[in-house]
Amino acid sequence: MTDHPRVVISKLATGVPGLDEVLGGGIPEFSFNLIAGAPGVGKTTIAQQIMFANATPKRPALFFTVLGEPPVKMLRYQQQFAFFDPARVGVDVHFINLSEEVLHRNLDSVLERISRDIEGRNPSVVVVDSFRTVVRTTEEPGLSELDLQYFLQRLALRLTSWETTSFLIGEFAEGESRNPVFTIADGVIWLLNEVERNSTVRKLRVTKIRGQPAMSGMHSLRINSEGIEVFPRIPEQTALRPRKEKEARKSIGVKALDEMMGGGLPGGDSIMLTGPTGSGKSILATQFVNAGIENGEHAVIAVFEEHPELYIQRAKQFGFPLDKYIEEGKLDVVYLRPIDLSVDETLQEIRERVLRIGATRLVIDSMSGFEVALAPTFRVDFRESFYRLLRALTTLGITVISTIEVVESSDYLRFAPYNVSFLSDVIIAMRYIELKGELKRVLAVIKMRSSAHSSELRLFEVTSHGLKIGDTLEGYRGIITGIPEKIGD
Repeated sequence: MTDHPRVVISKLATGVPGLDEVLGGGIPEFSFNLIAGAPGVGKTTIAQQIMFANATPKRPALFFTVLGEPPVKMLRYQQQFAFFDPARVGVDVHFINLSEEVLHRNLDSVLERISRDIEGRNPSVVVVDSFRTVVRTTEEPGLSELDLQYFLQRLALRLTSWETTSFLIGEFAEGESRNPVFTIADGVIWLLNEVERNSTVRKLRVTKIRGQPAMSGMHSLRINSEGIEVFPRIPEQTALRPRKEKEARKSIGVKALDEMMGGGLPGGDSIMLTGPTGSGKSILATQFVNAGIENGEHAVIAVFEEHPELYIQRAKQFGFPLDKYIEEGKLDVVYLRPIDLSVDETLQEIRERVLRIGATRLVIDSMSGFEVALAPTFRVDFRESFYRLLRALTTLGITVISTIEVVESSDYLRFAPYNVSFLSDVIIAMRYIELKGELKRVLAVIKMRSSAHSSELRLFEVTSHGLKIGDTLEGYRGIITGIPEKIGD
C-alpha cells in the first residue's frame, strides 16, 4: 500500500495564554469556527484577543458587529485590556457595523456586505459578532431552518474560499447544540460561567476541532487586565511527561529526623506533615527550605493562610533568613489566599515560579488553607484535585512538602476532615500528648514508599533554632491516645 503525503494544516497562535495548549496547538488556519456561550462569559474578548494576535497590515482582521453591540460602545470597553492597541484600529484591525444591512431584514444583503469587505481587504481573521443577532434581526416571514442552514453554508464557503480564519460569535445556552451552525463549524469553543453559592467560576471547553486532538473536559479561565487566560487541566498537562528518576536523598533540615527516614527524603517525593495547630508543621517546612538553599538548591513556598510578610518574619525569629534568600533569587514566596481559585490556576502560578528560579523544593502551607481558597465547585473533588496537583509537581522532579492540620483524636492515623493519606509518598505525623502534667510534642514517620524508616515515637521541642528531636518515648503505653501511662505503674 502506497503512503500518500498528508496535507499540512498550519495553525494560528491565538494569543490567549493556555488556549493553544487546549486546542492541540492553535486554531487551524482557514477554519470556520464558533465561539458560543451565554452573555457575559467573554466571547467578544477572546475573539478580539485572537484578532490582535494575528492581524498584520498585509493580512488585517475584520470584526463585523451589529445593532446589539455598536463599535463605539464595544471599543470603549475592550480597549481597557492590555492586548487592545488603539493605534492599530483602522490600520490592521477594522471594525465594521452591519446595522444598515440588518435593518433591511435580508440575509442576502448581510452576506453581500461581508463578502464585499473581505474581497477588498484580504483579511487573515474575520469575526461576526453576534451571529445570532444577525439572524434574529433579519428573520423574514417564512424563513425556515433549511434557509438558515443554506445561509450558513454560503457564508462558511465564502469565508474558507478566501483563505481566512473565521469566527462566528453566538449566544447559546449550555446544551443548546442543535443549531445547524454546529454541524457546519470546523471548531466549536464553549465559554460558560458556573455559579455555586456566592462563587462564580469561568470555564472553557472545546467540543469540536477538526483535524487535531484537543484537550478534553472543562478548563478554568480568568479575565484580567491582560485579557483572557486559560488554565489547562492538570492531567492533560502531565500525560505525556514520564516521571523523572528519583534523585539522591535530601535533608529535611533536622539531622535526627533524616536518620529516622533512612538518610533523608527521597528526591522528587511528595511529603505530608500532619498535626494540630501549633505542633510545628510550618517550622519544619521552613527548615526543609532552609536546608535546601544552604545546599545550593532553590525553593518556592506557596502560602495560603497568612500574608507572606508575617510568614517571613516568623521564620526569621527561628534563624531562617527567608528575606535574604528572596533578595538573592534563591527563594520565591507565592501568596495564594484570594478566594475562588481553581486547582489548575494554582498549579500554573506555582509552576511558573518554580521554573523561573529553577526550584527543586516546594512547600504548600497549608493544604487546609488551599481548600478554603478554592471556589466551591472545585472543593467537591478536592482530594482528587490535590493528588493531580502533587503528581504534576513531582513529575517535574520537585520535592514537595505540604502541611495539613488535623484534629487530635485517639486514632493517631486519622486525618480530618477527609482521608488524604494516599496522596503522599511520605507522611510525618506530629501531635501533642499529656505527660506528667505537661503538654509534650511527639512525632513519627508513619509512611515511606519504597524505603525503610524508623517506627519510633520521638519527643521533640520547638526551639529558637527550629525543631530539636529528643529521645524515644520508651516505657509507656497508650501514647497515641494522647494520655500515655507508664508501664508498671
